[in-house]
Amino acid sequence: MASPLHHHNKQTTPPNSSQMTDDQLRQKEAPPTKNKSNMMITTNNWILLSIYLTCVTVGGVGAPLLQRLYYNHGGNRKWFMCFLQTVAFPFLTIPLAVLGAASPKAVITMEPRLFHSGVFLGLTSGALSYMNSLGLFYLPVSTFTLISCSNLAFLALFSFLIVKQKFTFYSLNAVVLLTLGALVLALHSSGDRPQGVSKGQYLLGFSVTLGASVAAGALFPLIELTYRTCRTPVDAVAVTQFQLIMNLFSTVICTLGMIINNDFQVIKREAAEFGLGEAKYYVVVVALAVFWQLLTVGMIGLVHCTSSLFSGITSSIMVPILLVAGVITFNEKFTGEKGMSLALCVWGFVSYFLGEYKTVNKEAQANELDNKEVHANELDNGEA
Repeated sequence: MASPLHHHNKQTTPPNSSQMTDDQLRQKEAPPTKNKSNMMITTNNWILLSIYLTCVTVGGVGAPLLQRLYYNHGGNRKWFMCFLQTVAFPFLTIPLAVLGAASPKAVITMEPRLFHSGVFLGLTSGALSYMNSLGLFYLPVSTFTLISCSNLAFLALFSFLIVKQKFTFYSLNAVVLLTLGALVLALHSSGDRPQGVSKGQYLLGFSVTLGASVAAGALFPLIELTYRTCRTPVDAVAVTQFQLIMNLFSTVICTLGMIINNDFQVIKREAAEFGLGEAKYYVVVVALAVFWQLLTVGMIGLVHCTSSLFSGITSSIMVPILLVAGVITFNEKFTGEKGMSLALCVWGFVSYFLGEYKTVNKEAQANELDNKEVHANELDNGEA
């Protein structure tokens, strides 16, 4: 596959300078630009990429740890946790206002295809949020994270089926290793289940988390397909609008779940009974909403800057970080199976980025040869 950080369009034999206008020659010498399916990383795009990666790192580590903290100290409202994963979407109006300052009309208009896709995927994401909340309720952070890592295999499959993602040996090897790293956990079954969680509940959490991974595997390729099939170019403003619509409708689903489950009436009582105190309860709740929003912004933004597969790989990079954080923060057992899973995940990361490094170098060499060929043709035509 082409590197997500440096897409290269294969060129045919260039025409000589007598057949090319000055504009065509300048276009030939200029770096490639973004089209509907590929994006070159320019200076501005590197800035966006860095922002999205930071959001994934901060949100991907902070949100699961705080949610486990909430459960460990008496919290048990699963729909409420689902609600917190998207309820901070109004904060997206801040970057939207900044990005759209130069063109206010772009902020208040949105392509219908992007809007309709945002509604559908937002409703889907609301259901996935509940599945993840249920899974994390019954599983320790480290186990939940490693099972979730299996979504990379499903993401790779759906990327191939939906957006025709091309794979190299290195990317396939990374997908296999990361998936094996998650599945190895099944070897120790419920040996590390949290206190008070039965074997049946542990297996339910395991199954629901794995099911959410399958569904989430299709989510990001569908987002990438949405970007590709838009009639107008998808820029940072459009991506932020899309995220806002997705999170809005996801919040609607979660709000309905909370109403049916009477969660709104229970929040005040739960805060009063929270193990760390009422004030810290609200701090945890607000921080959770912010961290989950950061993670969502980062993941969807990475699909825009690179690809759905790269977004999945980046999400999986959080596994070793969160695995160690869960063991240190909550004194979770670091079993042999977890050690094996961690080793496989790290191996997968190295394999993927080694492949990307080689791909970028190969493309750079190909571009250099193309430029030399063009220059030689120009010299020959000049002498003629």
